[in-house]
Amino acid sequence: MRTLVLGLALACVATAPGWTQTAAATTAPGAAPKRVPTRKEITMSLTLASPAFKQLGGIPKRHTCDGADLSPPLAWSGVPPGTKSLALVVDDPDAPDPAAPKVVWVHWVLYDLPASATSLAEGTTAKTLPPGTREGLNDWKQPGWRGPCPPIGRHRYFHKLYALGIVLPDLHHPTRPTLEKAMAGHVLAQAELVGTYQRTR
Repeated sequence: MRTLVLGLALACVATAPGWTQTAAATTAPGAAPKRVPTRKEITMSLTLASPAFKQLGGIPKRHTCDGADLSPPLAWSGVPPGTKSLALVVDDPDAPDPAAPKVVWVHWVLYDLPASATSLAEGTTAKTLPPGTREGLNDWKQPGWRGPCPPIGRHRYFHKLYALGIVLPDLHHPTRPTLEKAMAGHVLAQAELVGTYQRTR
């Protein structure tokens, strides 16, 4: 009687903090095991872009204090498996003067965006955020978007999107440091889009 030999392949996924190891499906005898993406590949799969400006490009005036001060349209893809929510922080590390920066100025804080969300429209407000999204406080001590308004020089504005392995509890309009503390150990991937702006006199 012929003996049937079953091959069982277990694959451990390289994980970010907070991820758990998972088992791959059973592999037939003689079949090549499926390649498991590395942690770096998974992290790099998350991308963030805007139709309003390119990476390191100028932010249009309509998204600043010199224009309508509307939040820019944003879109993302490549959210990794296991993502339960997303968070977004927009800040300026060049305040008040890029030649002598002293503070990172925060323009927008969002968290608990649903993992299924893929974009934010131009001029997003509390009423038009994806269901379940919560707002934090910018450095004007207000929820919502406040656009670039640099006092001197050309500043960089970092739009940072985080994929999280949890849905955060209500943090009651957190500041950026409070949100970052709550996210610690739960970030599965991060994407970054940088725009610049300089006021004309």
